Amino acid sequence: MSVNQQAHTGPPYGQPQPGYQGYQQPAYGGQPLPGVPQSQYGAYNGPMPGYQQPVPPQGSLRAPPTSGAPPPASGASLPSGHLAYGQFGHGDVQNGIPASAAPMQRPPASQSFLPGSAPTPVSQTATFQQYGPPPASVQQLSNHMAGMTIGSTTASAPSPAGLGYGPPTSVPPVSGSFSATGSGLYTPYTASQGPSPTSVSQGLPLAQPLFPGQLMSTQRLPTQVPGFAPPPSSAGIGPSSYPPSTGAPRPPTMPGPPLPGQTVAGPPTSQPNHVSSPPPPSTMSGPHPGPPMSGLHGPPPPTHPPQPGYQMQQNGSFGQVRGPQPNYGGAYPGTPNYGSQPGPPPPPKRLDPDSIPSPIQVIEDDRSNRGSEPFVTGVRGQVPPLVTTNFLVKDQGNASPRYIRCTSYNIPCTSDMAKQSQVPLAAVIKPLATLPPEETLPYLVDHGESGPVRCNRCKAYMCPFMQFIEGGRRFQCCFCSCVTEVPPHYFQHLDHTGKRVDFYDRPELSLGSYEFLATVDYCKNNKFPSPPAFIFMIDVSYNAVKSGLVRLICEELKSLLDYLPREGNMEESAIRVGFVTYNKVLHFYNVKSSLAQPQMMVVSDVADMFVPLLDGFLVNVNESRTVIASLLDQIPEMFADTRETETVFAPVIQAGLEALKAAECAGKLFIFHTSLPIAEAPGKLKNRDDKKLINTDKEKTLFQPQTSFYNNLAKDCVAQGCCVDLFLFPNQYLDVATLGVVTYQTGGSIYKYAYFQLETDQDRFLNDLRRDVQKEVGFDAVMRVRTSTGIRATDFFGAFYMSNTTDVEMAGLDCDKTITVEFKHDDKLSEDSGALLQCALLYTSCAGQRRLRIHNLSLNCCIQLADLYRNCETDTLINYLAKYAYRGVLNSPVKTVRDALINQCAQILACYRKNCASPSSAGQLILPECMKLLPVYLNCVLKSDVLQPGPEVTTDDRAYIRQLVTSMDVAETNVFFYPRLLPLAKADVNSDSLPAAIRNSEERLSKGDIYLLENGLNIFVWVGVNVQQGLIQNLFGVSSFSQISSALSTLPVLENPFSKKVRSIVDMLQVQRSRYMKLIIVKQEDKLEMLFKHFLVEDKSLSGGASYVDFLCHMHKEIRQLLS
Repeated sequence: MSVNQQAHTGPPYGQPQPGYQGYQQPAYGGQPLPGVPQSQYGAYNGPMPGYQQPVPPQGSLRAPPTSGAPPPASGASLPSGHLAYGQFGHGDVQNGIPASAAPMQRPPASQSFLPGSAPTPVSQTATFQQYGPPPASVQQLSNHMAGMTIGSTTASAPSPAGLGYGPPTSVPPVSGSFSATGSGLYTPYTASQGPSPTSVSQGLPLAQPLFPGQLMSTQRLPTQVPGFAPPPSSAGIGPSSYPPSTGAPRPPTMPGPPLPGQTVAGPPTSQPNHVSSPPPPSTMSGPHPGPPMSGLHGPPPPTHPPQPGYQMQQNGSFGQVRGPQPNYGGAYPGTPNYGSQPGPPPPPKRLDPDSIPSPIQVIEDDRSNRGSEPFVTGVRGQVPPLVTTNFLVKDQGNASPRYIRCTSYNIPCTSDMAKQSQVPLAAVIKPLATLPPEETLPYLVDHGESGPVRCNRCKAYMCPFMQFIEGGRRFQCCFCSCVTEVPPHYFQHLDHTGKRVDFYDRPELSLGSYEFLATVDYCKNNKFPSPPAFIFMIDVSYNAVKSGLVRLICEELKSLLDYLPREGNMEESAIRVGFVTYNKVLHFYNVKSSLAQPQMMVVSDVADMFVPLLDGFLVNVNESRTVIASLLDQIPEMFADTRETETVFAPVIQAGLEALKAAECAGKLFIFHTSLPIAEAPGKLKNRDDKKLINTDKEKTLFQPQTSFYNNLAKDCVAQGCCVDLFLFPNQYLDVATLGVVTYQTGGSIYKYAYFQLETDQDRFLNDLRRDVQKEVGFDAVMRVRTSTGIRATDFFGAFYMSNTTDVEMAGLDCDKTITVEFKHDDKLSEDSGALLQCALLYTSCAGQRRLRIHNLSLNCCIQLADLYRNCETDTLINYLAKYAYRGVLNSPVKTVRDALINQCAQILACYRKNCASPSSAGQLILPECMKLLPVYLNCVLKSDVLQPGPEVTTDDRAYIRQLVTSMDVAETNVFFYPRLLPLAKADVNSDSLPAAIRNSEERLSKGDIYLLENGLNIFVWVGVNVQQGLIQNLFGVSSFSQISSALSTLPVLENPFSKKVRSIVDMLQVQRSRYMKLIIVKQEDKLEMLFKHFLVEDKSLSGGASYVDFLCHMHKEIRQLLS
């Protein structure tokens, strides 16, 4: 069989490949491969042992292959000769060279190379090979690996999905050239197969095939001498040979360990993007393309003396990555002397420099493969494009990925299989997500007094998966199989296929997401709700007044009240407003429209809070406009000379709650608060901040509230539909872990502006306030997730309250909040019927209308682990694992939580290696194609401030981040844990596009460039010491580097193309995020640079976090221990 078969020729993504069914094809040596992962997104989710993850259902999740692998860009498979452009889309992981690079030849994938045999020379660059002692990190790998023959391993590595797994292909190894390989390498994954796994070779170059998914891996090179694996396909890279991949010039090799995908040594400094190492292609999504990542080999056998400069290359090996050594500029020479030292390399081909899986490459490949075609939701179990890809969704029966994303779209049929894989089965649901203007909002269906049609037994709502029988007179529930009579008013005849003839006229029969108008039976106390109210509660203590905050809030509210949310075509908002100010006592204001001036009423008995007025407290903005304006003018003056520094907090929430109860409506409190509430009152707190507890068993108390008072208050607020949004302006510790309890449990949002200063923080605060007041919110919300027989929802993460095991209750749910739901098996699933989820959200709209929003999703089920690993979504998996870990710190020592995360991910990857990858040496690290970024992203979670704080991180910061992440969606956690880094000097001032991102490592930065880094909360603009004077003048309006002010909070508005372009990039990024990001200017070698470096997540962190390369080695070691 030719190993090399072109996967490309295979069916398009959507279809399963013939040969791949269980990947039972003969493996590279003719043995059946155990399962090769196919999908591009490998399964990421493995539950950690420590955490119980739900077991993935098995089943045919995999929908048509489409779902499994991302289709090539066009969806069809490419012919083998072509490189697929989305590199990752293809069966091989392209880690190495970008697809577009010169084509490489791939050695026959299937050949098994015996150790010792000459590998086909791939034209990899030396880079990949690690000829020298492996870097330290590498070296452990190597040690373990030492002794293994790499070569053979390679052979065994699974071939990329695209390749057939057969005996070696007829394709001869390419000796020097990549071309063949390249193309094959990049074979797109065919539909059903997912990309192949990536293998990293451990420290050895030879790994190239290691990653099956990787390019390299694809090719199985003949075994190389253990000494080196041929570099992955990307091999041809000489350090200098490639232009910088990213585009930003890389500084000359910077000192410091190379990043994991970079080679440090060789590449010329000029290469922009990369740090100097060329080899790893930035593209790679998987492990290094070159050497298969997955196959990290142990150190090569001593056969060759290590060459001095070769650390393990990124390519397959992990070690430091070095740029290609000068001598090895090129790909492997054609000569196959893998066993021996390589001859002079052929001239280098242009390849991307990095060889361990690169997030940037994976993101770019997905954009090019899947960004041009709409994502049509009609097929069960399709894996959607990544959250970083811009794509259009067409709802044809399954909810859009903007509403629901799953960790895997093909779940195991049995709980045993789920436990074996450790991949958590979870869905991240964002019920009220905002859609782009070109997509249609969910239709509102009104069934009149009878209400929505539901199953008699499980109460599931009518949806596209219900089966009509007996000529349309009854329907069988797709969730519980119960048969229910169709109400007479809803009856409709069936056509010859068994579909109702009004199928396309009814959203609930043809779409994945829609809304029902709820009847009075769905309302509290069986009466329709009143429109909600907003109450603004302003701290007027000394700090708030002195900083200018009180005046700022009052000025902003005068205009902001005209922008309260309203229902589609309403002339004005139905929301009523009220105002309270407070310090140690509370001041209520009567702003009734008939008054000439507002009236203030003071409640000083904070121990027994009540609202002193009913009529005139909550009013319509238009009717009371002049009285409200007068009040907002007077508040700053009334408290201008205050000397009161103490504040209360719980009574403020109680006052708002009582006001909503009296008005018999739901609503939201906007509380602007500055300090720890130490005044005598219910909910009084003490300063318990203690950094000495970090890394002790008592550290968890820092995340827990210091009193149960707020939990009880939160419960009362949820019962009334009183949501609390909190704007904090602390100058010292104010116990976010306790003050945030009510906000968190009512579905509200917390915003924090430490050391608030008017001139630098005003824009950020006002933008956040405007968006928070105007965004879509559902009140008095209850969400329930129903599943088909075989799985059930067992665990929930997010900002909500639960009084029972099934209903998620939120006083308020806005368009940015997600609820993460974990599923476990309670029975077997079947491949034929798959698995279904239905999320039903009952809520009150901002106009006071009671509605039900329904989202349906069908998943495939599988009996082969390979199908599970081929249809995972790593970004969603990381979102789930981060939330799981962030909840874990409430009850367990942080070290226990970190170890459990590492253990679970090692189990996920070990299960894949054992059951799905073709047999290969233990020295190889083999990663599923869709999960090749699991190690780099997991390391980012482990290094985050919650799990591994640096000395400058405050206790409040950690509690704030913990609560924030718990309700983030997948796109937000993606950029939060792996920030976006853009080289600004490369920006095209004549286009609307962003410059190509580069990897998060100091090695990628050039002293002569300016970079922008964003993580959803902050935007850093880093300026190198050698930036051209013209760029500095154009961007900052000053003539030299030394004159740039680090105190700027906005970029100056200058009339030149570069300034306009950079400001437009900043504006574009601000619009994409749910919070207004703080702009921080960082000059190289300035004191702020340490803060900036904290976000270069592929490097070692000051707080002790491992670099990507070191962590990959550590993961490999963990996986080997599990396998042995």
